[in-house]
Amino acid sequence: TFSFLLVFVFLILFHPALSIYFNILSSTETLTISDNRTLVSPGDVFELGFFKITSSSRWYLGIWYKKLYFGSIKTYVWVANRDSPLSNAIGILKISGNNLFILDHSNKSVWSTNLTRGNERSPVVAELLANGNFVMRDSNNNDASGFLWQSFDYPTDTLLPEMKLGYDLKKGLNRLLTSWRSSDDPSSGEISYQLDTQRGMPEFYLLINGSRYHRSGPWNGVQFNGIPEDQKLSYMVYNYIENDEEVAYSFRMTNNSIYSRLTISFEGFLERYTWTPTSIAWNLFWSSPVDIRCDVYMACGPDAYCNLNTSPLCNCIQGFKRSNEQQWDVRDGSSGCIRETRLSCSGDGFTRMKKMKLPETTTAIVDRSIGVKECEKRCLSDCNCTAFANADIRNGGTGCVIWTTGLEDIRTYFAADLGQDLYVRLAAADLVKKSNANGKIIS
Repeated sequence: TFSFLLVFVFLILFHPALSIYFNILSSTETLTISDNRTLVSPGDVFELGFFKITSSSRWYLGIWYKKLYFGSIKTYVWVANRDSPLSNAIGILKISGNNLFILDHSNKSVWSTNLTRGNERSPVVAELLANGNFVMRDSNNNDASGFLWQSFDYPTDTLLPEMKLGYDLKKGLNRLLTSWRSSDDPSSGEISYQLDTQRGMPEFYLLINGSRYHRSGPWNGVQFNGIPEDQKLSYMVYNYIENDEEVAYSFRMTNNSIYSRLTISFEGFLERYTWTPTSIAWNLFWSSPVDIRCDVYMACGPDAYCNLNTSPLCNCIQGFKRSNEQQWDVRDGSSGCIRETRLSCSGDGFTRMKKMKLPETTTAIVDRSIGVKECEKRCLSDCNCTAFANADIRNGGTGCVIWTTGLEDIRTYFAADLGQDLYVRLAAADLVKKSNANGKIIS
């Protein structure tokens, strides 16, 4: 029996397939910096513990990929006490009073889950799940709907598969990404990426010090209109939910051997990284903004659009003219364009602009129950309507988005599967086709 036990222990310790991974912290246990113990998720993908960056004396509790790192550089995906680090190598993670606490050298709390709830019938445990979610739950209830707290509700700079970005209306949570301060400082930086659901169609904005720098465009049923690179990957499925309980974006992987994450960098980019079985480092799959000349927020003013193939980059929509020639002469199109002919509310028509990033929808009117033909009629019957488009491009196009103000932050794309049709309302006189200097018909 003793020999059998020795062999069993040897197999457990040295055979990876049989290793036991500790992913649960009970109410009677602690994690400390000094004991160097960590929690490891089932599947051996994620690890939770205390860490510090380079030679800094600041310590943090965080989650990182256990095996996916380049050299000695780990990829951290969540940090609990990012804005209240431990000042030295003395720190404890423990459960007390049905809350998680990080205590410093003087036994003072620097971070907690801050839950206000009564005593539980069973002990509370903290668990690191296979998907990287760190949760608190009753020890006898591991159902996701019964989680008392979860790290997925409080992202730092990274969106993992199955994690949601956006609003949980039931909990009153706005789940957004906030960059690190620098490559060696995980405290909250100046860059954030968050959903705006106040009016119109929900859209994500990249903010620098609270000011809008880039807009994702609205969700068109396939992708966010202004992030065309994130599509048609066989190993990834995207999900966008908009109902009475939540407005959120998420993604999941269909191939467990491929890893992917979305990160907001301190340089000001939303970046998607992937790691395949043959990778030796994270591969940057895409970043947004793609080209700051046209992707920066309001690169061109109202009723003007950005086109990378023209000089200047800003162009007036057909039927519009430059509002300030002096500014435009020095390649500054921020003043935008004005109509050549005022709308008469009768006899007006539409010019069709193809492959467009839709204008900002903050003041737009959305009706998902009608199609493009009904949308056109509704726009024509409203003297304030300035443009319309489909809300969803799938199945030939459904839903209706109507603008009643100037069209802002738009650009054109060139690939066949990017952008979508935008119908801009014009007076009858501006719908007439005109000849350019080369005698070609343009509209």
